Amino acid sequence: MPTRGRHLRALGTPHHDEPRPTLAELYRARRLDMVRLALFLVDDLHTAEDVVQDAFAAVCRHHGTSLDGLQDPAAYLHTAVVNAARSVLRRRRTARGHTPPHEGYGPPVDEGLLLAEEHRQVLDALAQLTRRQREVLVLRYWSELTEAQIAKTLGLSRGTVKSTASRALDALEKKLEVVR
Repeated sequence: MPTRGRHLRALGTPHHDEPRPTLAELYRARRLDMVRLALFLVDDLHTAEDVVQDAFAAVCRHHGTSLDGLQDPAAYLHTAVVNAARSVLRRRRTARGHTPPHEGYGPPVDEGLLLAEEHRQVLDALAQLTRRQREVLVLRYWSELTEAQIAKTLGLSRGTVKSTASRALDALEKKLEVVR
């Protein structure tokens, strides 16, 4: 069985003699990782699933199901998911400015099954970071992207990615020490 990283890189930039993945192959291989990425960014499973669905739909609208026009379909999909998550967060911020805060019904019943308490603490601490810090850490440590790939995905310089990651890790460590 291939390791997680090898399996995911298999649908990255194909070698010159390998056929490009189709949209269906990309969907099967990357959907769950993209949902997890979106979940880290928007902190809501249903919204994360919608973000990923919208990103795949946009890829299909712009490039068709063969993905022939894309040099790196996996990187394009990462960028589409991050941008869609940013749009969701912008809409939330705008909506909060026009409506009073709503006390929700609480987390979904199955959320406790999906995330252990210590994972919830990490997610809570992660949610307290700035948007950029959160994006950099999620792309680095969850999606296992390099600094160069993160810089390209977020439209930042490699130095900014490096310094943001360092500051974010320091802040995350401090927030988690307070919890313990």
